Amino acid sequence: MRILQITSCFVVLLSLAGGRELPANDQIPGIEQSRPILIRGATLHPVDGDVIDEGDLLFDEGRIVALGTNVQAEKGTRVIEAAGKHVYPGLFDAMTDLGLREITAVDVTVDHAERGEKNPNVRSWVSVNPDSELIPVARASGVLLAHVAPGGRFFQGQSAVMQLDGWTASEMSLSAPSAMCVSWGATQVSDADPKAEAKKRDQKLEELDQWFDRAGRYAKQREAGSVTEDIRLEALLPVIDGRLPLMVHADRRDSIESAVAYAQSRKLKLVIYGGYDAADCAELLKRYDVPVIIAGTLRLPLRRHDPFDHPYTLPQRLKAAGVKYAIGGEGPGYPGGASNVRNLPYHAGCSVAYGLAREDAVRAITLSPAEILGVSDRVGSLTSGKDATLIIADGDILETESNVIEAYIQGRKVDLSSRHTMLFDKYRQKYNRGR
Repeated sequence: MRILQITSCFVVLLSLAGGRELPANDQIPGIEQSRPILIRGATLHPVDGDVIDEGDLLFDEGRIVALGTNVQAEKGTRVIEAAGKHVYPGLFDAMTDLGLREITAVDVTVDHAERGEKNPNVRSWVSVNPDSELIPVARASGVLLAHVAPGGRFFQGQSAVMQLDGWTASEMSLSAPSAMCVSWGATQVSDADPKAEAKKRDQKLEELDQWFDRAGRYAKQREAGSVTEDIRLEALLPVIDGRLPLMVHADRRDSIESAVAYAQSRKLKLVIYGGYDAADCAELLKRYDVPVIIAGTLRLPLRRHDPFDHPYTLPQRLKAAGVKYAIGGEGPGYPGGASNVRNLPYHAGCSVAYGLAREDAVRAITLSPAEILGVSDRVGSLTSGKDATLIIADGDILETESNVIEAYIQGRKVDLSSRHTMLFDKYRQKYNRGR
């Protein structure tokens, strides 16, 4: 993205002029697993199966080898005695701009959107900052995976599933691209003027039709070898082929219904992000097998007449209606954004307080996003053969009092310190000294 390139040059010049090093997190990425590791006597939460009390989990070469009771390990295995602890798959934020936005109020640290409205060629993962101070903070809450998506007003671009550890963005990438993101909210003006809203929506849908029609013609000309490469149309080919889902940011019922109707008319794979009114469209979403990524539960009602707990009960209502869903955090377009990825387990915990089963809440931030984004063969559950991307906590991960004490990404032990923990240690020492 051009903004990031300009920003990087500007910051480097400032650093050279001031003779000072650039601020960045000082956590060193984990090293490759060198010997088997056995977690013994913990409460295991496989997610795709029943909870195992006093269970063992063995992983080697970055993959889970076995789990159950009385798992045997060869000589030389490192054993972690974890009685009273809980083991979960790494938590998965299903929609965020982590790594693209640092401090919202400081423009030069924000690179979550490209200029203009039509940018299907934008690739979010190439601009992810692996040294973001917010990544270690997210890891400390157990979030080890993130679906990083660009923002924007219409055609936002391509997203990717990123692992939150690595020297470079390419090392962090688990799946790219994962979806083509479109803001369907750009198709509505306001509730106050239905005619203007309908006209605006028709114009945007016409533009979408033109883009997909152009992409279809481009695909045929490309096969015939008679066309110059167009990176914007090239990015749309996996969407029209059904290999890449169209991820639509839509909250209101009319926007959701419009997106489903459009996707069906074009035979496109569709995922709804936001989904505030998704329960009101449950039959439609279920009929066409459209999953929903909920934009967090800890938000205000959309309309003044809505019940105060409307966002809190949404996961339970979707579950009861049989709609596939995952719980995300505050993604692109929301004020907190990347800085609040750390709150992901508490979005799920809030849904438990308002009717959702605890096991379903854990699934909504682990296996469900992995299934929706096409990486469930690698991550999302504690399953033999999958990546050893997991966390060990001293309590229920949905409770604010619980702490993550160890974390692994593909078997690599992850540093759980962060700016938060360093400041805590600093001022604890200050007050212990009576300062």
